[in-house]
Amino acid sequence: MLIANISIDLTKIDKSKIKHHQNGAKYYSLDIIINDTQNEWGQDVSVKQGQTKEERERKDKFVYLGNGKVVYRADAIPAPQSDVPAKIKDQKEFNDLPF
Repeated sequence: MLIANISIDLTKIDKSKIKHHQNGAKYYSLDIIINDTQNEWGQDVSVKQGQTKEERERKDKFVYLGNGKVVYRADAIPAPQSDVPAKIKDQKEFNDLPF
């Protein structure tokens, strides 16, 4: 699991791409790219406007909306210290939490 903190420029949103659902909800498709390395500002996440299959096939230019960085990685949980009770040293117990 990853958690990323991102910011987008709302002025770049193409309002014609907002999809209206019959229940009144409005949806906007985003593509989120998580890079293996950080840029010079410590960011490793990019957000662009989602594209349809046809737009991808035509190789339309991407509309970048913002960026951010990964702030949590599940695989980066530190190993339990020796003063942690033995019953929670098994990492599987952390994955069974209800939140």
